[in-house]
Amino acid sequence: MKIVAVIPAYNEEQTIADVLKRTRPFVSEMIVVNDGSRDRTAEIALENGAIVVSHLVNRGLGAAIGTGFAAAKKRNADALITLDADGQHDPSEIPKFVSAIENGANVVIGSRMLSRTGMPWYRQVANILGNLSTLFLFGAWVTDSQSGFRAFSKLAFETIEVKTNGMEVSSELIADAHEKKFSIVEVPIQAIYTDYSLSKGQSFFVGLKTLLKLVLKRITM
Repeated sequence: MKIVAVIPAYNEEQTIADVLKRTRPFVSEMIVVNDGSRDRTAEIALENGAIVVSHLVNRGLGAAIGTGFAAAKKRNADALITLDADGQHDPSEIPKFVSAIENGANVVIGSRMLSRTGMPWYRQVANILGNLSTLFLFGAWVTDSQSGFRAFSKLAFETIEVKTNGMEVSSELIADAHEKKFSIVEVPIQAIYTDYSLSKGQSFFVGLKTLLKLVLKRITM
């Protein structure tokens, strides 16, 4: 099975080399979507064995995921793994995602809420609100709708449509998978929080903006 990791990255020169080094043993190829970074993210990614696809300007997480999906299709991937470039995820957990795909899952969500290991309480509250929004707006329930650590079968990543550019993509992916009646399973993951990774998360106002975009998406569906 050809497993391709898709890693969206925006100004991640501090962490991208370590993320790639730890990811490499568990995948066939690594695609870094350089989302308009102004630092050495792209250069460092290339030096560490990644395929780099770059946006000329910062377009947002959703756009980066969409570009990653398209690149994985061109690379003829059998399964796709997304993980963050800030070091928040442990690549050694990738095999449990692959196992779930091999056992018939179309979409696998790495859930921090199943273990809650190291997850700050305010992140848990924000996550629960995100989960409830995804449920009420789209009828899809998972315990960690905002997780960036996910896996998709070939059918899923070649069929799911990424239409949003921003952080709302996390809920959009689940909503579209649910609408297409794909099998969605969750596996417990450990979240690795540092001052750096915490600084990359959504603020209250960004979270509110994301919610408003999801409401608009639901209205226009």
